[in-house]
Amino acid sequence: MKRLGFAAGLAALSLIAGCAGLPGSVAMETSASSATSSSAASSEAGSARDRARVHTELAGAYYERGNMGVALEELRTALDADSNYAPAYNVLGLVHMDLKEYPQAQQSFERGLRIAPNDADMNHNYGWFLCQTDREDQAVSFFLAAIKNPLYALPQKSYALAGTCVLRKGRDRDARDYFERALRIDPNFPPALLGLAQLKFRTGETAEARQLVSRFNQRVSPTAESLWLALRIERRLGDKAAEANYRAELRRQFAGSNEYQDLLKGRYE
Repeated sequence: MKRLGFAAGLAALSLIAGCAGLPGSVAMETSASSATSSSAASSEAGSARDRARVHTELAGAYYERGNMGVALEELRTALDADSNYAPAYNVLGLVHMDLKEYPQAQQSFERGLRIAPNDADMNHNYGWFLCQTDREDQAVSFFLAAIKNPLYALPQKSYALAGTCVLRKGRDRDARDYFERALRIDPNFPPALLGLAQLKFRTGETAEARQLVSRFNQRVSPTAESLWLALRIERRLGDKAAEANYRAELRRQFAGSNEYQDLLKGRYE
């Protein structure tokens, strides 16, 4: 998963993305007009929170463009304005993760979760961070925490990534359950289609795997991973013409990929 694999809060982010929670629209905190000192203090606090929100949103936009230096500057400004603004720590964790600054990423996510322990986006992103750093069993608990939030818009995303994580550990039964849960919510959710297709290929359910990867390739642009899987499925099923088509497509689109190198070396299983 690349950068877009770590965010889902903004509507513009890719559905295949792995992570959730770049800052979207956050309700502004403003105080009612009043001549009292308490009202003035509330107004000042609201202004600080608003500044933190605006600079966090800017940081998210720079993060999406790959400008990590400016994103970090915006996040420093956001946290200077309001050091308890949890979404800023969420984006800070994503930036540090992208930079492979893993201790700082973990510290940022954990600080944000201390402030907002039920935040679905941050639980999801921290889960993906743990999965990416070989702590798959810990990761699942955070994916499930995200799913428990009734306001979370994309529980299928967390189910699909939980499946991906446990599949790495050889927990096929759990992986199947998570992928199937994701597809019950959204029958055409691409990451779950591909994940379940890979699992079914691995367990010898080749015809079912063919249907799933076909649905994936019809709904999103095929990837090197999905074309390679489809090629191996057709090879196992003995459809030489379909295998040749996928071979040509893999060569045309992804000649530099690891999957194409596996093809050249005949590593089909």
